[in-house]
Amino acid sequence: MSTREGLARRLVQLYAGLALYGASSALLVRSGLGLEPWNVLHQGLAELTGLSIGVVLTLVGAVVLLAWIPLRQRPGLGTVSNVLVIGMAMDATLALVPDAHGLVPRVTLMLSGIVLNGAATGLYIAARFGPGPRDGIMTGLNQLTGVSIRLVRTGIEFTVVATGFALGGTVGIGTLLYALAIGPLAQFFLRLFAVPAASGGSRTVAAGQPRGAILRL
Repeated sequence: MSTREGLARRLVQLYAGLALYGASSALLVRSGLGLEPWNVLHQGLAELTGLSIGVVLTLVGAVVLLAWIPLRQRPGLGTVSNVLVIGMAMDATLALVPDAHGLVPRVTLMLSGIVLNGAATGLYIAARFGPGPRDGIMTGLNQLTGVSIRLVRTGIEFTVVATGFALGGTVGIGTLLYALAIGPLAQFFLRLFAVPAASGGSRTVAAGQPRGAILRL
C-alpha cells in the first residue's frame, strides 16, 4: 500500500470510527439499560444543564483537552476530531432512533451498541491519529504520578460513574456488560482494522503501542 493510499484509508477509518462511536453511544442511551462510564457523566450533566448529551460530551471533551496542558500531553488530529465528531454523531443518531419499549428491543439496542462501540474503537485507534482526550488524561496522570495505568483508569472511571449517577445518569446492566466486553471487542477489532504499513509488509495497530494494546475513547 502506498503512503497516499495508507493515509486515505487511515482518515476514512478515523472519521468512520468516530461517527460509529457516537452512534453506538446513542443506542445505549435508547436502550435505557446503562451507559459507558463517561456517558453516565455526560447524561447526568445533560440532565442538570438542559443541554443535549452530545453537546455536553463535546464540551467535556474540550475541557479535558485543556487539562492536557499541565500534563504535557500532545494532541493529534484524532484527539481534536474526537472532541468535534462524536457528540454530533451521537445527537444525530438520538434524533433518528426512538426510545425502545419492551425487554427484547432494549436488550437488542444494548448489545448492538456495545458491539458497535468495540468496532468503532478498533477503527478509530487503528487509524493512529492520536488518543482521545480522556485517554490523554489517563496517560498523563500515569506519567506524572507513577501510578499504574490500570489504577489510574479505574480511579477515573469510578469517579465519572459515581458523579454521573449522582446527577441522574443511567447505570445498569449495560454499564457492567460494557466494562466486561469492551476490552476483548476492541482488541479483536484493532487487529481486524490494522492498517498495512506503507511498504506493504506488516500491519500496524497503534503508533507507540504494543501489538494488541487497548485504548478506549
